Amino acid sequence: MIGYALLGTNDLPRAAAFYDALLAEIGATRFMESDRFIAWAVSSEAPSLGICLPFDGKPATVGNGSMVALALDSNEKVDRLYAKALALGGTDDGPAGPRGMSGFYAGYFRDLDGNKLNVFCYSPG
Repeated sequence: MIGYALLGTNDLPRAAAFYDALLAEIGATRFMESDRFIAWAVSSEAPSLGICLPFDGKPATVGNGSMVALALDSNEKVDRLYAKALALGGTDDGPAGPRGMSGFYAGYFRDLDGNKLNVFCYSPG
């Protein structure tokens, strides 16, 4: 159902370097870009994640209560991507590990602009 998620940035080159390195860990590459926007996906048929300079020209701000969740197929990949985000300068917003519902394993972090992301694997038992 979701086609793409878009996050605002105030420094497109810095954000692009962060997401190039982070999303390469899960096989995502740039598939669409302009001078104000870049999007990554694992295939042209899959949902994508993008960054952009705000259309209205005002500074990008973090949405309180907003979060983008990236689905992965193993707890090990969750651990790896969460650790990569922190190594790239992202900040911890909840370490990778099991969460409240059975089979839900997730890690939470913020990107360089303060946008909140989650990487998760859900394996109902």
